[in-house]
Amino acid sequence: MPQKKLHIIIAEDDNDDADVIFETFNNNPEFGKVSLVTNGEELLNFLKDTANETPDVILTDINMPIRNGIEALQEILNHHELRNIPCFVYSTSINPSYKQKCDVLGVKAYLIKPYSFEAFDEIPKTILSIIAD
Repeated sequence: MPQKKLHIIIAEDDNDDADVIFETFNNNPEFGKVSLVTNGEELLNFLKDTANETPDVILTDINMPIRNGIEALQEILNHHELRNIPCFVYSTSINPSYKQKCDVLGVKAYLIKPYSFEAFDEIPKTILSIIAD
């Protein structure tokens, strides 16, 4: 029986990074659907809208306008219907307090945004290896 293709939602406010990460997941055969939002508020609205399919995975940047990734994750991981979705953070920031907040919230992994296009390909592989455990 073929395995279900995963649906990931990505919150990313930088247009260039959004294009690269969207293509990276779109080109990975394990992911069948990639949804993209531009901030934490849009992420929460997407997740709470019953017309949308609940994603299998959430990936969010931290530093975004309106509501940042950590603020959105606090709400997601305290929501009884959403807290079981594996959540991942990726950021250019290596601020230890961000990583600590993510660990306390129960984020599956804190990934550092790569500086090369090729290195972006590792993000879906890392996420898949973590959720497979």
